[in-house]
Amino acid sequence: MGKARRTPAAAATRKGPHPGAKKPPEPPGGARGDRASKGKAPPRQKAREAESPGPEEEEQQQQQQGGALALGAQQDRWLQFLKRQRVSGEEAAKLLLDTFEYQGLVKHTGGCHCGSVRFEVWASADLHVFDCNCSICAKKQNRHFIVPASRFKLLKGADDLATYTFNTHCAKHTFCKTCGIQSFYTPRSNPDGYGIAPHCLDEGTVRSVTIEAINGKEWEKAIKAHPTIKTLSKP
Repeated sequence: MGKARRTPAAAATRKGPHPGAKKPPEPPGGARGDRASKGKAPPRQKAREAESPGPEEEEQQQQQQGGALALGAQQDRWLQFLKRQRVSGEEAAKLLLDTFEYQGLVKHTGGCHCGSVRFEVWASADLHVFDCNCSICAKKQNRHFIVPASRFKLLKGADDLATYTFNTHCAKHTFCKTCGIQSFYTPRSNPDGYGIAPHCLDEGTVRSVTIEAINGKEWEKAIKAHPTIKTLSKP
């Protein structure tokens, strides 16, 4: 028998597909895509993991909070306090500062008649109250004691307050829109503080009340002659 002859077409078939032939479609993602995505979490899972830190990260954050204060030997005690009381470092620091800065003071709470406006204020249990007889104070019986703005906190009712001003427009006579009660206001004598109505405080924190009359009919003269009233709104 003679030897079989190898034709050009047969050689092309053995070497591979024809140059014009289409490649078979790759599976979704392809082999390369599978290798690239292997071991990576989906985007949603990554977002959830980023939102909720693990126990180790949470402990590390607490240590950073405590370490920033240079607590030394008290650091473990501080971290245990934060964990036990379930407060942030900022809240614990505020509690500590209030305890020292407001020594000798008590926290009074109060508000208007309908309950829309509520506040808290740090002041002495023995209140020194001013009874002014100017035109507006006489009509609304505006007896008040004065505190720095830093010792007053409006708890609720900012949108329920209305303000009346007249003459110099320095005093801000704030009152509840619903029941009309003025439980606090910004006095002309102390625009950097608040005048609190003692009769609008909740019961149980006031020990005594001393009332001092102020001649508001001659306001400028009375305030200028008073030895301490301007200092009462200073921290």
